[in-house]
Amino acid sequence: MALLTFKGAVRQVTGSCYLLEANGCRVLLECGMTQGFRRDEAHNRNRFEFLPASLDAVIISHAHLDHSGLLPKLIAEGYAGPIHMTPGCAGLLELMLSDAAALQQRDTDWENKWRKRAGKPLLEPLYTQEDTNAALALCEVHEYGQEAVIANGISVTFHEAGHILGSAIVEITIHEAHNLTRKLVFSGDLGNDQSPLLRLPKTLEEADLLLMESTYGDRDHRNLEETLEEFQEILDAAWASGGNVLIPSFAVGRTQDILYYLGKFHQAGTLKQQAVFLDSPMAIAATEIYDRFRKDFKPSEKALIGGRGKGDLKHWLPILKCTPTTEESMAINRVKGGAIIIAGAGMCNGGRIVHHFKHNLWRDDCHIIMPGFQAKGTLGRRLVDGAKNVRIIHQSLAVRAHIHTLGGFSAHAGQSQLIEWLSHFKRSPEIYLVHGELEKCEALANAIKAKLGWLANIPEPDEQIAF
Repeated sequence: MALLTFKGAVRQVTGSCYLLEANGCRVLLECGMTQGFRRDEAHNRNRFEFLPASLDAVIISHAHLDHSGLLPKLIAEGYAGPIHMTPGCAGLLELMLSDAAALQQRDTDWENKWRKRAGKPLLEPLYTQEDTNAALALCEVHEYGQEAVIANGISVTFHEAGHILGSAIVEITIHEAHNLTRKLVFSGDLGNDQSPLLRLPKTLEEADLLLMESTYGDRDHRNLEETLEEFQEILDAAWASGGNVLIPSFAVGRTQDILYYLGKFHQAGTLKQQAVFLDSPMAIAATEIYDRFRKDFKPSEKALIGGRGKGDLKHWLPILKCTPTTEESMAINRVKGGAIIIAGAGMCNGGRIVHHFKHNLWRDDCHIIMPGFQAKGTLGRRLVDGAKNVRIIHQSLAVRAHIHTLGGFSAHAGQSQLIEWLSHFKRSPEIYLVHGELEKCEALANAIKAKLGWLANIPEPDEQIAF
């Protein structure tokens, strides 16, 4: 018998964390950071509810911080074993965790300035670069489809998830006495099958227990062709009005997809803007990692990009200007119109995009494109929900810019895609829906029941199940 405890990403999207106990071993599946409201993010400072030193192995499905962001803290609290992932995940993880460590230090230094003046106790950063380096040193990589033993009688196999570079569906096999086996499958974040660069998620046929994401469990994404038509129309409207286009984009995955589409527009001669700024050091570095692992791209897109210039994303869009330095970023503020500015953070809760908002959000000729999910409590969610005024960098700004949501760019599968992937199992596993707000989980559970006749459960935080 195996036990699984739901430690995170339960009835919410972020903070992925599940504790598996079997054969006298403890395996942590995911170690994600909680994101959103300030009160939710405060949870990241709590000590783990289990003893990190007692773990035998850690498995990470992909490098997004809501799945991996607390790894350095896990090491700081005593874990010293292997961390299993794919090579592409490892390539991105170094970038993302190092960036997160620097952000933790900056935020802590900023907070401690007023704490010192107020006579309050000073804070320590959530973790340091030294903790991050220690975590990265523990990474062990496995190619897709390669089964690896990670603990006594426990093995893991990663399968393509199509979400971001190196993202994986995690298949854990538990070998018990008398040649019995139990199989746990974690969908990770399943990719949108309309995404341009990565291969489709691998379909599986067998599982005893399935943890399945439900980020968009309540709806389908728009048809890609319609999304691209609207994207082109927004760019044309911004050109006609003389304003800029701002795209708050996740540095990993979403940005590379957008660069690919802008490159297609440019190659077709329909992109009127003559300057595209990639204003994110992380996104610039992530794009270079994508290019390094472009063997994992869809064959058709890899051939198309390979037929132009140097065969990489950076040269696929010739008008792209990367602005890694602060000085280059600040210089963009002098551009009052005719530019496309791609900057992080994707949910607008920090990063360079908020500085560009300061110079553009109050302008009615500006267009802002939200190309993906905006979690509750983030600035991006408030803008999508129609806020007329927002506070940015200690200033109250009127929102006069045109706000557009293009769900077709999502890197997550929509409801029909989730159910189609699920339908490949020969018989119904015991299904638990995770990584979704409660209403999304409920909608997906109802749809699974209606279309497949299968029961899907919605776990409670810290619920423990035997399988």
